[in-house]
Amino acid sequence: MGVFDIVPTGVLTGDNVRKLFEFAKENNFAIPAINVTSSSTANAVLEAARDIKSPIILQVSQGGSAYFVGKGVANDKQQASIAGAIAAAHHIRIAAKAYGVPVVLHSDHCAHKLLPWFDGMLEADEAYFKQHGEPLFSSHMLDLSEESKEANIATCVKYFKRMAPLGLWLEMEIGITGGEEDGVDNTGVDNAALYTQPEDVYDVHAALSAISPNFSIAAAFGNVHGVYKPGNVRLQPELLGKHQAFTSQKLGGKQEKPLFLVFHGGSGSTKEEIATAVSHGVVKMNVDTDTQFAYLCGIRDFILNKKDYLLQQVGNPEGADKPNKKYYDPRVWVREGEKTLVERAKEACKDLGNVGASCHFFAHYFH
Repeated sequence: MGVFDIVPTGVLTGDNVRKLFEFAKENNFAIPAINVTSSSTANAVLEAARDIKSPIILQVSQGGSAYFVGKGVANDKQQASIAGAIAAAHHIRIAAKAYGVPVVLHSDHCAHKLLPWFDGMLEADEAYFKQHGEPLFSSHMLDLSEESKEANIATCVKYFKRMAPLGLWLEMEIGITGGEEDGVDNTGVDNAALYTQPEDVYDVHAALSAISPNFSIAAAFGNVHGVYKPGNVRLQPELLGKHQAFTSQKLGGKQEKPLFLVFHGGSGSTKEEIATAVSHGVVKMNVDTDTQFAYLCGIRDFILNKKDYLLQQVGNPEGADKPNKKYYDPRVWVREGEKTLVERAKEACKDLGNVGASCHFFAHYFH
């Protein structure tokens, strides 16, 4: 039995999201969550998933959402980010059906100062639910890790009570992901804040499980956004096993891995670190930095290789009267970026064992 026997194709919501993550946890693989900023990047990631017959997570950040609708739209009240996220969601819903793969449609880090963006997406979910009986998105993330634990949990509980009846999954963060991404700068935080304690994870689980089982926890284990030289970042994915053991013991030991865990700052991680994290119940790993660079590579190489055909509309090394439209047409050079992004997205899936309809690859690959 494989993923396609467990959940339908297209955008998943409600219990189908949990079924997918349960299947991933039981079969020792995880699903990459790739940030998309345009229909082009979204289509490329869906193409990769289709080619290897695997589920995929597409996510939009607050800045990426604003870019999706266009940099010409004002965002002083998060209106561009709200409109862009909704536009991305509708595009992905239609495209996911065309590509024929299960998709989790997610919104990424939302700090306290960005809650108006979250509110706008949630209103769109509620409106969509009234029409279709399911939310527009599959899931949303609240990242209130800069707040006190008590404030973080209280805000998550408040929103989760509103989300759960719609069938929305909640991802929350406890402990801080270092580095800088999308305007959130954690480069100067105390190193101790990069490692979450098991007691804190259990407190989150106790509060949210009273509302719904449909949530995941991004617990910090030294994670940092971006790619850094080897040795500059000390990941300790084995800590995730301690979180599982502590919560399991608190719950009576009936379940070995009761938590759905998320791996942030995954770009540049070793295959061994990824394997350890997944073995401890990570079902989702964020990938952004590496896929951004992959998208650039195809476009960069095309521009450099075809430079003499791109300097003017007419005239190239083949003749002064030769037209260059077939080189400067955006459908040509943008497609080159899509091709390299497709391959990098496939690599991310392979690293996590998320390959093929059965998705049993990971256990054989690493053990």
